[in-house]
Amino acid sequence: MPNRHKTLTRYTIEEQHRYPRASGEFSALLNVIATAAKIMTNHVTRGPIMGSTGQSVYRQLDALCHDILVNETQWAGQLSGILSEGSREVINIPSGYRRGKYLLVLDPLDGSSNIDVNMPVGSIFSVLRAPVGVEDPRDVDFLQPGTEQVAAGFTLFGPATMLVLTTGNGVDGFTLDREIGAFVLTHPKMHIPGDCTGFSINAAKGRFWEPPVRRYVDECLQGSAGPRGRDFNMRWAASLVADTFQILTRGGIYLFPADTRDTEPGRVALLYGGNPIAFLIEQAGGRASTGHERVLELQPTRLHQRIPLIFGSRNEVERIETYHLAPEVHSAGFDTSLFATRSLFKY
Repeated sequence: MPNRHKTLTRYTIEEQHRYPRASGEFSALLNVIATAAKIMTNHVTRGPIMGSTGQSVYRQLDALCHDILVNETQWAGQLSGILSEGSREVINIPSGYRRGKYLLVLDPLDGSSNIDVNMPVGSIFSVLRAPVGVEDPRDVDFLQPGTEQVAAGFTLFGPATMLVLTTGNGVDGFTLDREIGAFVLTHPKMHIPGDCTGFSINAAKGRFWEPPVRRYVDECLQGSAGPRGRDFNMRWAASLVADTFQILTRGGIYLFPADTRDTEPGRVALLYGGNPIAFLIEQAGGRASTGHERVLELQPTRLHQRIPLIFGSRNEVERIETYHLAPEVHSAGFDTSLFATRSLFKY
């Protein structure tokens, strides 16, 4: 059967066959997440039709997607605990439900403010192993480095609903076929080229970037006449999942760097943003970094910890890391006038 007809259910069962001692819990969990994604699609794609009760539509959908993901996954028996951006505390599995051997970490609706302007949004998830013998996990049980992830992925609600997934054996993308009500494999073995000609960053924050980031963006904007010797395109969707999907399909680099105004060094959640995205990116041949170190090797210190996040084509990320390691290049004569206070561009 061609790949385009392979359903997510068949895919997970075939992956399970690679491990003769597998219990089937993990495959079942992925299919439960897929079911939640189908339910969310029906709500998210309705947008403003939902009406309003004094809250903006995106805030209503934020809460609704949190409820859908928690309610659909907590009863199925594969989890012992859930961490969601929609809850400040760990969510324990209600009494009466069987506990499983996994922990689920969620951003229920990434980019939710885009709902009001009808741009793509999505949800991000990460799966960790629960400590053996722990029925009601505590905060510390979720504070695992990204290298410990069993799986990670995201759903993307756009012109089509997609589910992008890694279980540590590459990255595969599935599209929801509404006629049969199933996700089918449409993007097998996604791969990010080492070089690129596109970058995603919020240029309006340029005056708050650290010098290495400003240097990198300046060189890209100089195009073929500058030190990079080629023209770059710039794009910013304000949706982590949308920008990630573009990089997985077309290459490029995403930068949400440290902001000199912040008391915390970054704004991307490590556990339910940085780690799952970094896992996907590395499995597709790219690299994910804070600018100083590999994201997946960070040791989390709290549930909702925030970090800078730079990921995408490996050679571009490594270039930025080199700039962070060699700040003396900036003091030796790098021209910052492109980001002077008068204008984004030179006169």
